[in-house]
Amino acid sequence: MQRPRRIFRPAPSPRRWRTPFLVAGVVVLGGLLSGIGLPPALMGSAPREQDWSALAAEVRVVDGETLRLGDRTVRLAGLDAPERGEICADETGRRFDCGAGAAEALSRLVNGRSVVCLVAGRDRFGRGLGLCSAGGAELNEGLVTAGWALAGADDADLLAKEAAARRAARGLWAGGFTRPETWRRRD
Repeated sequence: MQRPRRIFRPAPSPRRWRTPFLVAGVVVLGGLLSGIGLPPALMGSAPREQDWSALAAEVRVVDGETLRLGDRTVRLAGLDAPERGEICADETGRRFDCGAGAAEALSRLVNGRSVVCLVAGRDRFGRGLGLCSAGGAELNEGLVTAGWALAGADDADLLAKEAAARRAARGLWAGGFTRPETWRRRD
């Protein structure tokens, strides 16, 4: 007895009309989506400045110039505070950790309040650079005014506040200290 012969059908040939219509549809849809409906950040034009904020319970002082706002880290822009472990002297010559003193001063300025920062750019460690306030009090300006941070060279307003703190012998200016940038370069 002979077996019935199986007959296989060849694979269907690709339809030549599908490709042009598919390409045309993708082009038209892409054109529509690029013009409307998508946030600008997806097209490479993210805003240069962003508002970051955190409720009081989410705010942590890292050091004299750095805050944690929930899962984000922001460095106060336009100033330079001493690092933890940097030794300073007070008006009586007693030595102390002025980095911890700067962190304590920042903590007093925050004072358990919510923080809002206008962040523009990042530093070399990837932290946001921001002008921050807590309960309406400017933190960047307050730290320099209290004498616990040095003003950046490009901010005339903060430089004037630093000069006033120096004349009044507040914070770091009460005794002797090594400038933060010099202390970081030590061997």
